[in-house]
Amino acid sequence: MASPDLTPKRPDPDALLALARADRPGRLKIFLGAAPGVGKTYAMLAAAQRLKAEGHPPVVGLVETHGRKETVALTEGLEILPRRPVAYRGQFLEEFDLDAALARRPALLIVDELAHTNADGSRHPKRWQDVQELLDAGIDVWTALNIQHLESLADVVAQITGVQVRETVPDAILQTAQDVVLVDIPPDELIARLKAGKIYLPQTAARATENFFNRGNLTALRELALRRTADRVEDQMTQILRQKAIEGPWGASERLMVCVGPDGSGEKLVRLAARQAASLNASWIAVSLARPGAPHGPDSLDLAESLGAEVQRLTSTDFAADLLRLARRENVTQILLGQRGRALSRALLALTEDIPVMVVPLGSLPRRLDLSALTAPGLVLDLGLAALVTGLGVAVGTGLDALMELPNLSMVFLLGVLAASALRGARSASLAAGLSFLAYNFFFIEPVHTLTIAKPHELFALLIFLAVALLTGSLTARIRAQVQTAVAQTRAIEAQAGFSRKLAVASTEEDVLWAAVTQVHALMGSTAILLVPEGPDLIARAAWPPDELTDPAERTAARWALEKAEAAGWRTGTLPNIRFRFEPLRTPGRVVGVLGFEPRDPSEPLSPEDETQLSATIEQAALALDRALLVREAVKAAALEENEKIRDALLTSLSHDLRTPLAAILGSVTTLQARGGLAAGQALDLLQTIGQEAGRLNRFVGNLMEMSRIDQGALKMRRDWVDVGDAVRDAVERCGKTHPGRVTRISLAPDLRFIRGDQDLLAQVIFNLADNAHKYADEGEVAIHARNEGDQVVISVTDEGPGIKPVDLERVFEKFYRGGGTDRRKAGTGLGLSICRGLVQAMGGTIEAQSPAIRRRGTRMVVRLPAAELPEEA
Repeated sequence: MASPDLTPKRPDPDALLALARADRPGRLKIFLGAAPGVGKTYAMLAAAQRLKAEGHPPVVGLVETHGRKETVALTEGLEILPRRPVAYRGQFLEEFDLDAALARRPALLIVDELAHTNADGSRHPKRWQDVQELLDAGIDVWTALNIQHLESLADVVAQITGVQVRETVPDAILQTAQDVVLVDIPPDELIARLKAGKIYLPQTAARATENFFNRGNLTALRELALRRTADRVEDQMTQILRQKAIEGPWGASERLMVCVGPDGSGEKLVRLAARQAASLNASWIAVSLARPGAPHGPDSLDLAESLGAEVQRLTSTDFAADLLRLARRENVTQILLGQRGRALSRALLALTEDIPVMVVPLGSLPRRLDLSALTAPGLVLDLGLAALVTGLGVAVGTGLDALMELPNLSMVFLLGVLAASALRGARSASLAAGLSFLAYNFFFIEPVHTLTIAKPHELFALLIFLAVALLTGSLTARIRAQVQTAVAQTRAIEAQAGFSRKLAVASTEEDVLWAAVTQVHALMGSTAILLVPEGPDLIARAAWPPDELTDPAERTAARWALEKAEAAGWRTGTLPNIRFRFEPLRTPGRVVGVLGFEPRDPSEPLSPEDETQLSATIEQAALALDRALLVREAVKAAALEENEKIRDALLTSLSHDLRTPLAAILGSVTTLQARGGLAAGQALDLLQTIGQEAGRLNRFVGNLMEMSRIDQGALKMRRDWVDVGDAVRDAVERCGKTHPGRVTRISLAPDLRFIRGDQDLLAQVIFNLADNAHKYADEGEVAIHARNEGDQVVISVTDEGPGIKPVDLERVFEKFYRGGGTDRRKAGTGLGLSICRGLVQAMGGTIEAQSPAIRRRGTRMVVRLPAAELPEEA
């Protein structure tokens, strides 16, 4: 007997992820019915009255009572938001006011008729999109829906009832609802309600009973509603079991692939695949198939995406091999094809034994004659080229026939067919083959100048010529299309590579913005604009050609794209009638901006190639802009950190360097005041201490003020003739007063040149260096030398102290840097050398520290200033 498995069971990660996605701010409850009149709105308002009685009254955003007294009575006592009047075709309609609901922000809002289409000019074309915005805002919503309005069931309902459903809701809305309440009554009771005038007016009810509201239709719709509700309950139970790690007979995960082409069967096939995927709880992929050079059909793919499919486009010359390769890469377990894909299904079955291929019957699909090739642009050029090459073939053939006797001139015409195919494609080749067939018969087959053929073998040869011409023309056209596709792809890759290079070298946010808008402008051929958030505002930072968003609807769409991280504007679900489409620049952590562009042709959707390039451009721009913003934030953080260090150093200096001399001054003053009978020598010593410490305070404050002037650029430098020797002597004289008894030796070159600058500031620099040297020279002397060196005047200040570590030779010029010394009195404030560098640089010179200086110790500060030429005397 096998021992039980005691290993702890872990919850299913996919189930937990689905739970996290479903845990949105607002909760959605749908009252689902099989048909109008079953009592969805009544049941919803009855539940609202029960909540009101419990002390939690909901707010009515919109309810359609259709004049039914029982339904109207249930709205009494409930707060009802006013509707928004909208002008439409000369009259005013009353629509749900989304902005008023968001401003009121109730805990629970009732919004009836989920599948309703909003009037033109509304923010969203569909009411279910209004409901999604309410949910995202954290508002719970109750709504009502009939089963025939589900997107995947639209064609089934049309087949059952004969009525085409125009207003549909994506199945994902029903799947993501936290609660679904099925409102159901038997068909006979519903028909009785209809005849009693409780649903429509009597004349309308009579027509409805004959058409939509018959027993068969209502029974079929009731079954659809019951099945879909049961499927959803099963899905919920499955998710709960997986989240709680309860074992069950879970099968392998199914994954469907549906293949759609450019014919009219795509929408039916996509809806059927969506229903099958829902019944199997399977994910699915919709693949659009097209030959090189042929367009993909966007309508079926848009529908598939709205029904929850992953969409891919496949351009290939070998559909079977490429589809099978894609299926294996995506772990597909079933492939669905339409009834016109039997040849493809046979090719797939010949290549695989492990993936089932199903050909789905889609009913009668009339094969209409495709006249698009005759009405497409460029027909005149194709026909003209075909006539030209045929005429040239006749001329060349006539000339050759006059010069020599050739058994067969068909090769001349075949050459023209190949030329037409290479220049214009398959249509021109087909026209050229047909004209060559007629011209060859008319001019070169006996009897000439007629379309009759005397000899049977000539007819056979002519037919062979036509077949060969069509075949070679078709092959050449296919090669031409493949070459054009390859060239287009190469250009797209080159464009993206060039854009990537621009982004790689873009060092600032501005560079990234302009690179992005110029790339999108080149791709779309129209205005591109890029907006970035700055505080509460969304600012247009780059546009090409220069443009501004002046339309309030455009600004609203851009703001929507930023806040909701989804596209808005042209051909989207939000404000689809404006001129721009706005795409959010999304990164894994945030939305860093919004890119807007105008389409080339607002009446046509973007081609798949343009969509692909646009998506790649947006992704690259988002990452590059995010990187630039991170760099800017890092620089700002580094500056703040540096400012914090300076602030801490300043506070430390203030707390010590002000307190120490103040303590000495206060102590001396207190002693003088308390002991009036001090000896003259003692009083003199105390007064001398007061003077020295006051001088220290004065120098400290002066250094702070000087540093502040340098940092703020407020230092005004004179450009006078400066005698460097006089500045050195002034500094040494001042140093003698500050450090009495200490030796400061000077050595000045006899031909010392003048400089242009400020003599007082130069003397300040030399004094700061000498003062700093005396602090670290212990009892040794300080030497100051000045000499000419090329076109510079070099001043050096050397001490005999312990010297500076090599790693600190540059750092000693930083503000508040003290070299790690523990003697803060000796080290000072750490501003002296920083002030020296600022003053020297203001005079156009440089300063550096050298250590060791003499006898493997000491420090030498070297100042280099540009020498000035004295003006010649007149």
